[in-house]
Amino acid sequence: MVSRTSRRGSSPGARGGSPRRRLPMRLLLPLLVLLALVAMLMLRGYVHSEILADHRIRPEAATDKVPQKILDGGPVIDTRGGRTTSLRIPDHRVVLTFDDGPDPAWTPKVLDMLKAHHAHAVFFVTGTMASQHPELVRRMVDEGHEVGVHTFSHPDLSYHSHRRIDWELSTDQLAVTGAAGIRTSLFRPPYSSFADAMDDRSWPVVRYVGKRGYLTVLDSIDSEDWKRPGVAQIVQRATPHGGKGAIVLMHDSGGDRHQTVRALGTLLPELQRRGYAFDNLTEALDAPSASTRVTGPELWKGKAWIFLVSASDGITGVLVVGLAVIGVLVISRFVLMLLLSGAHARRVRRRDFAWGPPVTEPVSVLVPAYNEAKCIENTVRSLMASEHPIEILVIDDGSSDGTAEIVESLNLPGVRVVRQANAGKPAALNRGLAHARHELIVMMDGDTVFEPSTVRELVQPFGDPEVGAVAGNAKVGNRDTLIGAWQHIEYVMGFNLDRRMYDLLRCMPTIPGAVGAFRRSALERVGGMSDDTLAEDTDITMALHRDGRRVVYAEKARAWTEAPESVQQLWSQRYRWSYGTMQAIWKHRRAVVERGPSGRFGRVGLPLVSLFMVVAPLLAPLIDVFLLYGVVFGPTQKTIVAWLGVLALQAVCAAYAFRLDKERMTHLLSLPLQQILYRQLMYIVLLQSWITALTGGRLRWQKLRRSGGVSAPPADPRQGAPVMGAGSAR
Repeated sequence: MVSRTSRRGSSPGARGGSPRRRLPMRLLLPLLVLLALVAMLMLRGYVHSEILADHRIRPEAATDKVPQKILDGGPVIDTRGGRTTSLRIPDHRVVLTFDDGPDPAWTPKVLDMLKAHHAHAVFFVTGTMASQHPELVRRMVDEGHEVGVHTFSHPDLSYHSHRRIDWELSTDQLAVTGAAGIRTSLFRPPYSSFADAMDDRSWPVVRYVGKRGYLTVLDSIDSEDWKRPGVAQIVQRATPHGGKGAIVLMHDSGGDRHQTVRALGTLLPELQRRGYAFDNLTEALDAPSASTRVTGPELWKGKAWIFLVSASDGITGVLVVGLAVIGVLVISRFVLMLLLSGAHARRVRRRDFAWGPPVTEPVSVLVPAYNEAKCIENTVRSLMASEHPIEILVIDDGSSDGTAEIVESLNLPGVRVVRQANAGKPAALNRGLAHARHELIVMMDGDTVFEPSTVRELVQPFGDPEVGAVAGNAKVGNRDTLIGAWQHIEYVMGFNLDRRMYDLLRCMPTIPGAVGAFRRSALERVGGMSDDTLAEDTDITMALHRDGRRVVYAEKARAWTEAPESVQQLWSQRYRWSYGTMQAIWKHRRAVVERGPSGRFGRVGLPLVSLFMVVAPLLAPLIDVFLLYGVVFGPTQKTIVAWLGVLALQAVCAAYAFRLDKERMTHLLSLPLQQILYRQLMYIVLLQSWITALTGGRLRWQKLRRSGGVSAPPADPRQGAPVMGAGSAR
């Protein structure tokens, strides 16, 4: 998983002419994964009829357009091939029919009861249930029962067009074919009754279905088992009189059917004792079988349907587990952040709190710079205003835009320029460390500006000899754009609130590259900055923890950095961060089984970092995915309330974080939009990082374009905090 970083620089273009723009495979794969997941969820909602369900039922209508022989005829209506005939069941024949299944709880019990009494029946299955439980349809056919279609989603077809009727029939047939490898010609309309109940609304449906090759099967006896009137009542209503044949309507799905099952245990032997036979419909009518075997493409199409439905249910189940996991992680993280960050704030703001003796010794500030011509002057001049004695080393990492020349032309005292061929940020920092004169080292980025008090606040924790490194408070300077505002929320809430929590837990995962301080001796003990990962700041922080050094957070050491201003730049930065964090976790994985300080970090810090910085961001979009799923497929109201509850919890944490950092609350107005859009972008980035890691891909360091417009804002004399008005970050 760990791969060496390549040197910073722009990727080469195509030779001769403009480069061809193609969607990179590393971007295509996460998009395909996302599309596949969305497709599976849509299929699941489609199959479960949560959006297709139509429970309207037509009231009784006139019957003047229905042939009288149909109204006076039997329960089997044949309108195939232009016919208009009806059929009755011969005497002493009973055709038991079961609607709305198969149901995983009750259909097996019904089948067991029929098998025990050597009886056959007809099961009119819905496509939704047959798709979900194909093994039960297969068992029906294998045990000699007939299967009929009962539409896919059980609507009253008299409300719908021929196109919708065709869809209901064909999709139900597709499920039956995929489950049992057959096609059936039996059909029962939902909400149907006796032949004499046929009216001018339902008769056109029967005629049209007959043209599609189906035999319509109504009933002559309704057991009314769906009312659950009691076993005795069901048996009484299902019993034919006078030895006449009958089609009996019962149900094996749609609710609690234990009365139906018990009634069968009485009805079957009683009627058999009276000389009744329980046959399939075609057996009772002495007609050819209603089922035909399906082969070729149609069979494979049905099997593919069943496979995809099964896969969608399985994937949805996994996603539901993931949703539960992310729910626990989100709530746990928020609770920990609120409790521990509050304790951290109270600790450092106590009047008697001190890290130790005031730190006044001079500090070496390292500024690695690669093509920072637009930013470097602001950066260096902000350091020159420092309230703490410092030396400034600008390490020019092979810049081609005159960065080093700009610094040299300033002729500022205490500022040195160290040049090297382009070798990457870790090498530049190590080069600067070799030229530094002091024990305390501050590192910052070439696009960052410090306040006059930043260095002084940053090094005060070194008054405690256990402290080996200090993380500062990195802030977004260009927050006057929508993307900047979103990142501002992320920095204040997601980074700085986290750092307060990790400080108390003594497992700070990252010292930000924009503002961090180290003991030189601590760095040298762990071998300095490493280029093993793309997140050298996370890598060095973990290495210090494993060496037994304490890493703390100095909230008053503020640094203003220029966040990416475009989606492409943001993508490049976060892709590197995400992938680099994974590399660092993998590199230090042995800490989990080691002893001493390394083992403590491995068994406390690494799991927390993995859960909160890798797993949680990867699963967090499930909240939004199921929001959309719930809005589309239901239950809409409960889904929206649950999502708003999560958003409210995030808003509370964000407001608390802004209060601790003395930030204006107005930026939180964009929080809902950030959760809907920004988080999805971060999710795709993290997914792309996972795919890169799992496939062993290599990631180049992407140089971000800077505008050089960020400067440290003036301090508010009433609060001692910077004043950030509209556009004041520039």
